[in-house]
Amino acid sequence: MEENVSKVRSFSTRREFYRQFRRKSYAQELWGRFVKNKTAVLGLAIFFVILMLAILAPLLADYNSVVIKLNVSERLQKPGAGHIFGTDELGRDIFARVIYGARNSLTISFISVAFALTLGGILGAISGYFGGVVDNGIMRVMDVFLCLPEILMALAFVAVFGTSIPNLIISAGLSFSPKFARIVRSAVLSVRGSEYLEAARSIGARDFYIIINHVIINCIGPIIVQVTLYIAHAILIISSLSFIGLGVQSPAPEWGNMLSSGREYMRDASYLVVSPGLAIFFTILSLNLLGDGLRDTLDPRLKQ
Repeated sequence: MEENVSKVRSFSTRREFYRQFRRKSYAQELWGRFVKNKTAVLGLAIFFVILMLAILAPLLADYNSVVIKLNVSERLQKPGAGHIFGTDELGRDIFARVIYGARNSLTISFISVAFALTLGGILGAISGYFGGVVDNGIMRVMDVFLCLPEILMALAFVAVFGTSIPNLIISAGLSFSPKFARIVRSAVLSVRGSEYLEAARSIGARDFYIIINHVIINCIGPIIVQVTLYIAHAILIISSLSFIGLGVQSPAPEWGNMLSSGREYMRDASYLVVSPGLAIFFTILSLNLLGDGLRDTLDPRLKQ
């Protein structure tokens, strides 16, 4: 009897040992650290709701009949059962325009940041990897562009080449590229002297292969964090340009041009500007909370 009890205890002890020390995958470990950060989870939840509303917008409202078509008989209706956010000065449903505006704002922001990351990331990786004259040449050019505020660069580009969505994407992307180049360069410099890079060179790997498959992959943590933060910044720039008439043009909905058209009625119908304003606020808040959470999660110095 005592021998059986001993075996059971021994089995239980081993099972508990393996349960505590079993190896988790890297993704599981990161997710476990991320969910411990309550503000980061809150930011992810808010952004997920906004993203789902943008994706499901065609199921929630018809674009032509609700977002674009004028209905003067229902103009400036206050929020209620029929129109939960009210209607604008042309009788269009504000809720429908906000969720379709989320599509435009998020799509343009994602593409512009992806363009900036590609251009700036390639230049920063080349600069940090090769160093010397190449590094000095690329970084001095980036320093020239860094002297100009991002909104001013985007404004100048759109003013010269015209107001269109492709020009808006290019202008926002070019304004972010120098900072991405700096970020990627600093990350590359931190791993340039690593032994695994020397091993890759010793077996004859080409520089381009090493940069793509070894250098950038091992710098992906700080890059992801900056991407989330710059998407929020891109939303601000795109909304600002649309607000002054150099971004997305009416009747296409975008949060910035909705604020611009509603400011004339702000005294008597404040809900015209409150809805797109809150959409911008919560989107940027969620992305900043998410970015801070990702920074804490991906930083090995903060690992507990």
